[in-house]
Amino acid sequence: MRRIFISILFVSFIVLPKLTAQTFKAGAALRVITPEKLLPISGGMGTPEMPVGKQGDLFVRALVLEKGETRVAIVGIDNLGWPAVLADRSRELIKGIQPENILIGVTHTHSAPDAYAFPDENGNTGADLEYLDWCVSQIAVAVNEAVANLEPAALKTAVGEAKGKIAYNYYAPQLYDPRCGVIQAVATSGKNKGKTITTLVNYATHPEILGTKRKLISPDLCGPLYERIEAKAGGIALFMNSAQGGMVTADNRRENGQEANDWNECIRIGHLMADEALRIIDPAPLQEYPELFCSSKTIVFPIDSEELRWVFQHSPVLNPANQSGDFSKISTQVNLLNIGKAQVLTIPGEALPNIGFYLKRKMKTSQPFLFGLTNDAFGYILVKEDFNSFERYNYISRTSLGEFTGDIFVEEALKMIEENPGAVE
Repeated sequence: MRRIFISILFVSFIVLPKLTAQTFKAGAALRVITPEKLLPISGGMGTPEMPVGKQGDLFVRALVLEKGETRVAIVGIDNLGWPAVLADRSRELIKGIQPENILIGVTHTHSAPDAYAFPDENGNTGADLEYLDWCVSQIAVAVNEAVANLEPAALKTAVGEAKGKIAYNYYAPQLYDPRCGVIQAVATSGKNKGKTITTLVNYATHPEILGTKRKLISPDLCGPLYERIEAKAGGIALFMNSAQGGMVTADNRRENGQEANDWNECIRIGHLMADEALRIIDPAPLQEYPELFCSSKTIVFPIDSEELRWVFQHSPVLNPANQSGDFSKISTQVNLLNIGKAQVLTIPGEALPNIGFYLKRKMKTSQPFLFGLTNDAFGYILVKEDFNSFERYNYISRTSLGEFTGDIFVEEALKMIEENPGAVE
C-alpha cells in the first residue's frame, strides 16, 4: 500500500505543474461601423466637414484576454476620439468583464463622423446621435463576440524600432518615438492550433493622410494596415495609438515640399507599418503561460480652457453626462496592464512625445506600451513648461484642458506604476 501511495505522489509531482498552470486565453472580433449615409467628419474642434464619398471601412476591433479570474477587453475604434459617456454605455452592455477592465480607445483617424458633437459658436452640432447610438451597441456586440471566441493561446510580445518613412513630428521632425510595440496571440489547441488570433500594433502617429480636406469617410492608413497584417499573419489586427501629440503625424512629405494626401499614400504607410510590426514580432519567443494583470484609477483634471469648457457645456453628447453641472473639472479612467512581458499604460488624450518617452522609461518593463486616446480623448496633454511657451505650441495649448494637465497625469501615472507589480520578464 505504501508503494502505491508513493507512486501516486510521484506521478502527482510530475503532472501537477501542468494541471495548476492557469490557461491563458484570447479571443477577437470586429464589426464594421461605416455609416450607410454620408455624415460630417471631424478632425478636431470646429465645424465638421461634409464628405463626398467613402474610402475603406471604419471598424470596431476587440481583443479579449483571460487568465484565471482576470479578463480584459481592449477595443480600437476608427474614430478621432471616443468620449467616456459613450464608452460607459457600451460597458453596460458587455457581459462577463468588469467595466474598469474594458479599455476603449481610438485610432485617431481624421476622416470619421464626429463622436464628441463639437458645438459651433452658436451651440449647433453636425453629429448624428443615432449613428453614435448604433456604434455603442456595435462595440458591445464585438466585445461579447470576442468573449465567446476565447480559446487557449500563447503570447508573443515585442518592442522595436519601426524603420522606414512612416512618421515624423511636424513641429520638430526628429522629436518622435520610432518604437513599435506588438502583441500577438496564437491558438494552442483545437482546429486553430498554431493560427494567429490577433496582432495588436501600438505606434504613435496621426492617421490624417486624407484628413477632412479630402472629404472622404475613411480609416486612413489603418485600413491598409489591417488588411496587410491579416493577409500575411491571419487573425484580426488592431491598432492602438500612442503618445502622438504635438504633432507626430504620418510622414507623407514629398521631395518637392508638398504632401501626398491620397489613398495610395495610406496604402504605402499602412503596409510599411504592418510589415515592420510583423518583422518586430516574428523572432519573439512564445510565452505559454503569460501573466495577465489589470488595474484602474480615476484621475481628476481641472478644465481651465474656455474653449473646452464650452464643448462640455454645449455638446449634446457630453453635457448630459455631467449631473452636477460643474464644468470646472472632469474625471477619467486610467489603466495599467501587464500582458506577459509587456506593460501597458493608457493615456486619455494626445500626450506629447516627451511625456511618452519619460513614462516608458519609468515603467516596470523592457517592453513599454502606451495606449493613447484611450478611455477618453481630452485634447493635447503637455507639461507646464511647454504650455503657451512659444508660438508653435499655441494651438495645442489652446486645445488642451489646461496648463497642469500633463503634470497631473504624469504624477498620477507614476504613482500607479509604483503601486502595482511590473511585467514578468
